[in-house]
Amino acid sequence: MEHIRYLTKSRFKLATKCPTKLYYTKKAEYADQNLDDSFLLALADGGFQVGELAKLYFPGGHDIKSLDYEQSLAETNALLTHERVTIYEAAIATGTLFIRVDILVKDGNHLWLYEVKSKGYDGSGGSSFTNKDGTIAASWKSYLYDVAFQKYVIKEAFPQYTVSAHLMMADTSALCPTDGLNQKFRLVSDGLGRKSVKVSDTITDEDLSLPILCSVNVDDLCTKIYEGGDGEQDLGLPFAKRVIYLADHYASDTKIVSPISSVCATCEFTATEEDEHKGRISGKKECWKERLGWGDEDFATPTVLDIWNFRSKDKLIQANKITLSDVSEYDIKAKPDGRPGLSASQRQWMQVQKYQTNDVLPWVDSENLRKEIDRWTFPLHFIDFETSMAAIPFNQGRRPYEGIAFQFSHHTVDLYGTIAHAGEFLNATPGVFPNYEFVRELKAQLEHDDGSIFRYSNHENTYLTMIYEQLQRDKGKVSDCDELCSFIKGITTSVKHSAEQWEGDRTMVDMCELVKRFYYDPATNGSNSIKQVLPAILNSSTFLQEKYSHPIYGSEGGIPSHNFKDWQWLFFKDGKVVDPYKTLPRLFQDVSDKDMRLLSSDDELRDGGAALTAYGRMQFEEMSDYEREEIRKALLKYCELDTMAMVMLYEGWKELVG
Repeated sequence: MEHIRYLTKSRFKLATKCPTKLYYTKKAEYADQNLDDSFLLALADGGFQVGELAKLYFPGGHDIKSLDYEQSLAETNALLTHERVTIYEAAIATGTLFIRVDILVKDGNHLWLYEVKSKGYDGSGGSSFTNKDGTIAASWKSYLYDVAFQKYVIKEAFPQYTVSAHLMMADTSALCPTDGLNQKFRLVSDGLGRKSVKVSDTITDEDLSLPILCSVNVDDLCTKIYEGGDGEQDLGLPFAKRVIYLADHYASDTKIVSPISSVCATCEFTATEEDEHKGRISGKKECWKERLGWGDEDFATPTVLDIWNFRSKDKLIQANKITLSDVSEYDIKAKPDGRPGLSASQRQWMQVQKYQTNDVLPWVDSENLRKEIDRWTFPLHFIDFETSMAAIPFNQGRRPYEGIAFQFSHHTVDLYGTIAHAGEFLNATPGVFPNYEFVRELKAQLEHDDGSIFRYSNHENTYLTMIYEQLQRDKGKVSDCDELCSFIKGITTSVKHSAEQWEGDRTMVDMCELVKRFYYDPATNGSNSIKQVLPAILNSSTFLQEKYSHPIYGSEGGIPSHNFKDWQWLFFKDGKVVDPYKTLPRLFQDVSDKDMRLLSSDDELRDGGAALTAYGRMQFEEMSDYEREEIRKALLKYCELDTMAMVMLYEGWKELVG
């Protein structure tokens, strides 16, 4: 039988972002910057756990395991002849549309569709799918369009049935009924590289007695989507006609031409230099060549997509202002905001102007940065956290997606400039909730002086205030609760939604905010990520180059380190400093270079990455003690570099301001 090119739910979701992507997806000749290993994504967001737990709330179901379209359809259709039946991964098709439903329940002439998502939802009523004006919130669109597509396909395939659609999600208001539920969903390998989830046979009725997933009916929202007017990339067509249009183009392998827009900035069909050397095509470049008439040489020019935090990129593109050379100060509307240093708009204009004038020198607001430095108290403490969130809690009484702080690194610099890796913490023991031990150790390392404490971005402040709230809920169970809470309040600033408001006497200094206000290097291309700022300042600072091009780190008489010995941070290649992160040993030996690169492309929001994935693997994968220890040692080195990077940035600033 000739293979049908089905429009599946994943392809439909892809097309709602950009219809042109249908032409590029799953073609070997086109580069694709999505992770190759889908289980790595599931480790990051708890997806594999939630999916398997959801099945336990619908016992007695039949699992369609075949990946073959025709076989899975035949198995599903046979089961649907029963009066009552529950099917996991039910396969349904009509024409060139095909879906697999996470959980499908049939009772007579009615079908219940359950789409299981690992996303958190406040089942007590604190979450909403819509904005104040009734439109669907951007954060929920992809999920709701997914469900709407599935419901549409089912109704087209089985018009004799009534259908109700539901999203099933981790309920962030629910309390886990037992200890150890988290560890009853393990990731196993068959030895051939194929991974699957093994659910423990020790699951009890008590484990399932208080559901930590909630089911929400979304029929009204599906209707809203069907009626139109709420879709991105709706092609000017009602929902049903849009589905047919997309399906026809995918079936005939015909490209849909989409306009250039800010969405192109995150296009996964972008080729790296390595991809191009291997002969892979950039779908993004292909689109831009077709739409703009560009040649290969034009892609060396930065575009408006590169402007940091700029909200009017689409307006400029529509005005045919594509490259930074086309942008004027009027377009940016640069103006001060009444605070020291650069406002956001002034920083955006500086990025554009430095490119237009071919100015590659870093800029520093020496006066204001010096004032900041003069306020700091020695010894200086530089800290960095690695964190995760578990969809299924570690302990009884905890909620899905409560934050977990499992690692920190800590460097110090004294009044005389002496640097030391002063301490660290790592607890990745499977099933152990590490937060309170984490804070105790952090307190022990920071409480002996009043030195200024530095973080990079708001991540550390957010997690410490979250642990404060956890401690308040566990007040009667934690003997040193008051001491830990007092410590947290002393070094943090309360978040906006907190019932208590405070600003600690020793609240942490955010180096990322200092970068935004007082320092800009064109080599970062507008990024404020420490992963971009570190190589930039190393390439511009002769002081740092001379100091760290020798093996002084972890050496006798050099800089003390917990994890490195006689280590040299700086190497040169083709006249440029090699990114120090690329000199570290591989975090995983069994992950492809491409996936490792994607996992390591951290940003200033600290919302994922290699450390989080490593923690997930140590929690849920079956692995040897040797493998576990190798990942543990690599995690310690990566986190140590995170705080050493902050120290190097500080040293570079000291040199710049004199």
